[in-house]
Amino acid sequence: MEIPTQKKIEMLETMLLSRKFSDSLVELCKIQGKIPGMMILSTGQEAVGSGVCAALEPGDVIITNHRSHNHLLSKGADPKELMAEIFCKKTGCNKGKSGTLHLAVPEVNAPCTTTVVGGTLPIAVGRAFAQQYREESAITVCFFGDGAANEGSFHEALNLAALWQLPVIFLCENNLYAGAQRYEEHTRVIDLAKRAGAYGMPGVIVDGNDVQAVYAAARDARQRALEGGGPTLIECKTYRCRGHGETDPQHYQPRDEIKQWQEKCPIPRLSDELVSSRVISSEELKGMESRAEKIVEDAIRFAEESPYPEPHEALEDVYV
Repeated sequence: MEIPTQKKIEMLETMLLSRKFSDSLVELCKIQGKIPGMMILSTGQEAVGSGVCAALEPGDVIITNHRSHNHLLSKGADPKELMAEIFCKKTGCNKGKSGTLHLAVPEVNAPCTTTVVGGTLPIAVGRAFAQQYREESAITVCFFGDGAANEGSFHEALNLAALWQLPVIFLCENNLYAGAQRYEEHTRVIDLAKRAGAYGMPGVIVDGNDVQAVYAAARDARQRALEGGGPTLIECKTYRCRGHGETDPQHYQPRDEIKQWQEKCPIPRLSDELVSSRVISSEELKGMESRAEKIVEDAIRFAEESPYPEPHEALEDVYV
């Protein structure tokens, strides 16, 4: 099926916004005391969240991990509220209580971010079970990294989802590193998607830097799930161009490897195609980049001008 032109433009816009958002956080992290918490970014991996979320409908759910900004922005989260939350301000999407690593945006059906490695998997199975039980025309997407694929929760979640034919997509962002540990040091198999066969579900491998390939794989898996075909494991092969966090000097990543993957950046890969095929002009591309930059600038200004929560508010919205 041909990808609609407007969908390609949408994916380029969300990738540009995600990159500008991340680049701004890189600079903000250099200012002592500006932003609390460990900053974990998805620079170079934007095609995954943008491609997957473009294939979803508003009612679909995403359960995401510590590298969540791209996923949430692509799902439609408000950049201002997201930035304010990263600043731990009262106007943030979680009233300043989550910071950057535990973001939740229920308004766009992104109810949970967890930094527990492999923690997204059982939560996503539970959410997909609820969708099936309620006979909803919606699915759940679970984002996790290659390191999480070695947790017991991965195997338990895939087994149960397959057994009950749940409407869930298991989306592995294989960026070659689990923390500072390279892929070959923690996993024997070359392709994680092959593990799907052990649970009787399809395993799909895609170029995670090709947003159109990611979109097509997610669209097909979503349709399969809605038709009662059960879960799919999609492995997106991509690369983490920055450290695990912004305090990580990346000593363990070869400089030439980083450079090679930067040359495979998903953003010019799509923008060059759209310009060369005259879907958009060079001027329109510059306009898209400028809009993304302004959105991020406005978000930073909103966050900086917002107040911190009052101490007594720490006891609000606490149910257990």
